[in-house]
Parts: sequence; structure tokens; C-alpha cells
Amino acid sequence: MGTSNSGAIDRRAVIARHRIRRTEIDAEAPLSVGNGEFAFTADATGLQTFADWHSRAAARAADRSATPLGTQSQWAFHWAPNPDGVTLEDTMEPFARPDGAIVTHPTAYDWRLTEAQAREQQPAGYYYWVNPQRLHLGRLAFRITDPTTGHVVDDPGQLTDTEQVLDLWTGTLDSAFSVGGKRTTTTTAVHPVRDLLAVASHSELFAAGAATVRLSFASVQDTWEADEDWSRPDGHESVITVLPDDTVEISRQVDAASYSVRLRARGCRVEVPEPHIVELVPETDRIELVVEFTPTESTAPLPSAQDVFDAAAAHWEAHWTTGAFIDLDGSTDQRAAELERRIVLSQYLTAIQCAGSLPPQESGLVCNSWGGTFHLEMHWWHAAHFALWGRPGLLERSLAWYREVLPTARANAARLGYPGARWPKHVGPEGIESPNEIGALLVWQQPHPISYAELVYRANDDDPSVLEQYADLVDETAEFLAALLWWEEGTAHLAPPIMPAQERYDAATTWDPTFELAYVWWGLTTASEWRRRRGADVPTHWQHAIDAIAPLPVSAEGRYEAVRGDTSLIDHPSLLGAFGFVPPTPLVDAPTMSRTLDMVLDEWDWNATWGWDYPLIAMCATRLGRLDVAFDSLLRPLPRNRHLSNGHNFQVPNRLPLYLPGNGGLLAAVAMLATDDDGRPRTDLPDGWRLRAEGFPARPGRVDATQTRS
Repeated sequence: MGTSNSGAIDRRAVIARHRIRRTEIDAEAPLSVGNGEFAFTADATGLQTFADWHSRAAARAADRSATPLGTQSQWAFHWAPNPDGVTLEDTMEPFARPDGAIVTHPTAYDWRLTEAQAREQQPAGYYYWVNPQRLHLGRLAFRITDPTTGHVVDDPGQLTDTEQVLDLWTGTLDSAFSVGGKRTTTTTAVHPVRDLLAVASHSELFAAGAATVRLSFASVQDTWEADEDWSRPDGHESVITVLPDDTVEISRQVDAASYSVRLRARGCRVEVPEPHIVELVPETDRIELVVEFTPTESTAPLPSAQDVFDAAAAHWEAHWTTGAFIDLDGSTDQRAAELERRIVLSQYLTAIQCAGSLPPQESGLVCNSWGGTFHLEMHWWHAAHFALWGRPGLLERSLAWYREVLPTARANAARLGYPGARWPKHVGPEGIESPNEIGALLVWQQPHPISYAELVYRANDDDPSVLEQYADLVDETAEFLAALLWWEEGTAHLAPPIMPAQERYDAATTWDPTFELAYVWWGLTTASEWRRRRGADVPTHWQHAIDAIAPLPVSAEGRYEAVRGDTSLIDHPSLLGAFGFVPPTPLVDAPTMSRTLDMVLDEWDWNATWGWDYPLIAMCATRLGRLDVAFDSLLRPLPRNRHLSNGHNFQVPNRLPLYLPGNGGLLAAVAMLATDDDGRPRTDLPDGWRLRAEGFPARPGRVDATQTRS
């Protein structure tokens, strides 16, 4: 058998094994620097010199795959004008409950329509589907002329001798390239607590007058991708002020959205050649600059580039030396190095893309998907692992937002006649539901706030202050869960209209999805335990629901069904989440779930799966003690389980080129695979695997006897 041991790990050595060094251009896998709140994604030059070449539109036209380059922040959103005055109420459609009562949901948008069709046929649905949009704050790029030909360099294939190194230990990106035999080296980093980018560059092209640096601004497309829109220079405003010390202040206005930019450069003069462009013309062979983006004007002193590099290095060293860690060195399984690479890079990527003040979008701060908005059912996959790896503070950054939108969640529940809080699914910062025939009917995001609170509580060694901090979110969520259940002959069901996590059923006729039943039961029992911990009474109707919830549906073959009477073999195998994603409950029989797992492994349509499905399977297999299946699932060679050279989980070419739920899900599954519920390293890994683990906290495990069903 393999082994798992605790003990001091040389963390820096493990991180060094997986620093990214490349000498070829990888269009699918540009490299990013960031801090969770702000990120900058660069091409082979260390800036965004070939952003047009990296765009989805250019990649589609050339029949190749690429990832766009973004400069994005958690606070920067934009609402397109609404000249027709459409409202979310215009997207409401009626649904019948089992007793014939009618409720309405914002479902009047068919995502299968083309954008032109949707604008014409469903204007309100389309408007709220693509709004709000996350803004692209600015493009920082070299403007290069080949000194031997005089031609503008507009394709990365014109570069020679490229080399890039992303040092994960310091959070700095070093890039080098040559044009016409002249060398350029650039260091790029982001400040750990400010939306501030620092660049230091040395180039023989500067002295030859063959390269400048440009900061330019665009509007945003009113589309699902919400990419930069350079076609409407009159549709946005940049008020550029150059101060005597060559500091540049820029006031930006895009429709009703506004923000500020400050730039300070050394070794160059500042020019404004066009209304939305600031050009830095080098006067020596070395320049440095810092650029800060803020929602309002700021007067805070700007640091030097070196100050930022030093602060980033200190921040990342502290990040890597706290929390949990894993070392797979010594494993003889040939896949071990790849798994360790995915683990290390996923920690870096989720720290810079998923650890901000809002739940992250599926493509993080790299590029927009779904307009740049976020999906609350995916928040667990993005960020629950922070607590599982002993870094609960990174999860907590985004939990305050739930309290901000609690009034909206209460209103959502009240509209349907329920108490408590019904959390939306697909939203922007305001918490306004985006209409969709599927998303607005999902319910598996509803117990998430209880799960987050419990994860934070366990990761903080059962600190009682956590109970008070999140009591309102836990109580309001549980109040809705208890009311959501439908009573029929003394049994509590999940009844229509409802859409399971496996989005392949008719919401109007679906009953008792297995995963959601188990998760709702766990949420109610955990919320009840929270009240006991706080010395408060458990509401009678909560306990009534816990005692009477419907059994999980089982087929004639002795396997769990996805929903009562049906199991589709496509999309997410979410029924496995009832035992793994959800901690053990009395609702689940392990042998029945093991047979269900075998069915999924043998019969599922793997071409229709998504990046978080493989961690989901691994978590179920781990809970069943089938650790070999768990390792195999995490490394299953399938297109949507591929991790690019930058570590990102790839999904859909030129549509969804990165998928952070796959990265976060991997880390959640590995935490379960490496340790037991008390955070102790496992001692019986499969042959070929040697794993050392340290720093893992206890995690939510089996419910106490006082919480089990009567």
C-alpha cells in the first residue's frame, strides 16, 4: 500500500518544482499576476502587447484556440443603457406547484437563441442575461517596431528567443524576447492589497526608438462574452491629466460606470496621442511604471515598482508558509508529478482569481463569461477549499457579500410565499437574478451559506465567535430550506418546479433529486446544531422537516436515481454528491452509493461532463474508501479534465477557455483524499502513491447523533 505521512515539508522546494518556465508561446495559457481582488493577464512580452491576437474573435477567425488577456477587478461592473425600460418583472413566467398554485420565476430567456434572435424575441431576458458586465479596466502593452524592417510587430510569431518565468514564491512574472536582434526583459507584479500593477523593463529597443509602452482604454461589448469594444471611441470618455511630475491621472466614464486610473512612470516622457491612449516614450534603456485602478479618485501615495515587487514577494512567501500543504515526492505512480503540478498551480490560481470580495465568475479575472457575472452554485467549487486547506480568511472575504444581498434574498423567498432567504443563482454585485429557463429554478446553491459557515467554524478550531458572525445567514437559509419542502402524506419532498444540479430534467415534473435531498437535510441538521451551539432552541418545523424528509430514490437495480423515477446519463453526475460533497448522513446507504458510482463509471457520457465533475466523483469515491478510483478520477484523460501549462482547467475553446471550478474542486477533493475528517493524514493510499500532508484542519464530517432522523 502507499503511505501518507505528516511532518515538515520543504514547501519552497515543492513550489520551485512547479514554477512556470516556458520558451515557446502558448496562446491557450497566458500567465496572470494578481491578489484575489485584481488581476492582470499578460502575453509573452509580460504585458498585453498581442491582446488582439489573443482575443476570442481572432482565434475563432483563425481556427485556433486562445485565452483573452484581461485587466479586471472585483468592483468594476457596468450596466448597458436600457432605452426600452425593460425590467426583471418582464422575464417572469408562471409555474404550477403540485397543488395547482401558481408561482413565477424569471425564466423568460432561452440561452440557445443567437444574440440577434434574443434581442428581438426576448429583449428583457437578453438584457438581464448579459448585464451587468465586468469592465476591462485598461490594456497595457508594448508598441514595437522591428528595427530591421520598420514594420510594426503585431504577431507574437515575430518575436524570437522568448522566455517567461512565473515565480510562484514571489508572485512575479519575468519575460524576455528579442526583435531584430535586440533584447527586452520585463518584470511584472501586482500589489498584494491594492489594485496596482508594477512593471520594470530594460530594452535595447528603447534606445533605438523602436518600442514604447501604451495604456489604452475601450468600452465593453453588450454580449455574453462582454469583451473589449474598440469600435466605439465616442461611446466612452477618458479625461487624461498629465501632472508636472509625469504622474498621469485618468477619469474614466463608460455609460453610468466610472472609475479612476493613476499612472506614474520613470525613464520616459508621457504623451497623449489619441483620446483614450497614454503613451510612455522611453528616454533611457530602462523604464519602470506603476498603474493603479480605483472605483473613485485616490490620493494614496503611489509606491515604486520595486516596493511592489518586495511587497508581492513577502505576501506570497506568507501565503505558501501558512495553511495546509502536500508533497507527493517519492510516489512511483507516473501521474504523481502532474497531480502535484495541478495542486500547486490551482492554489496559486484560485488565490489570485477566487479570493476577492465577491464570488468569482467561472473565468475569474482573466476574461468574461456570462457577461462577467458569477454563479452562486459554483461558489462552493471556487472557494470552499480555502477553508479545507486552513486558509478560511480567503473564503470569508466573499461571505460578507451574502449579508449585503440578504434583503434581496428575502424578497426572492417572499415573492414565492416563503420565509427566510432564497439565494439567487446567476448574479452581479447587486444580487439581481439573471433570467434563464434553467438557472432561476436551481436550488442546490441554497444550503451553501450553511456549508461556508460550518467550514469556517471548523477551520477556526470551533471558535464560538464564528457562530455569532454567521448566525443570521445560517438561520435565514435554514428557514427557507424548511419551508421549501413539500408535504405529502406526512413526508417532506423537494417538489416542482425544481431544476437539479444535473440540468437535464423538466423542472415542471421533477421530484426528489438525490443530491439536493441529502444536501437540504444536511443543511437543516447543521443549522440546528448551530442553534444548539449558541444555546438557542431549534425551531419545531426545522426538526419536523429533518425527521420526515423523503428517502433518496432507489432504482430497481439497487442504485440511487438522479431524480425520482429517472437518471439521465449526461451532464453532471450530481447524484454522487449526496455522499462526498455532502458529508455522511443517515439518508445515504454506502453499498447503494457504491453501486451507483460503478454505474456512473461504466455508463456515463463523459463527453458531456464538466471540470468539477471529476473532483465530485473523487470525493464520493474517497468517502466510500475507494481511493484508487479517486486518484483515477482526478487524472482521468478527458478534454474537460485537462489542465493547461498555466494550470487552468480548460473547458470550451474560445468560449470558456478556463474554468476555475475545476481548479477549486480539485483542491477540495485532494483535501479529502489526503486526510480524514479530523485533518489527519491517511495511512492507506493505493500502491504507487506517497503523500505527505501538514496543516489540514478538521472539516465538517458525520452529523452528531442528536441530529439524525427519528
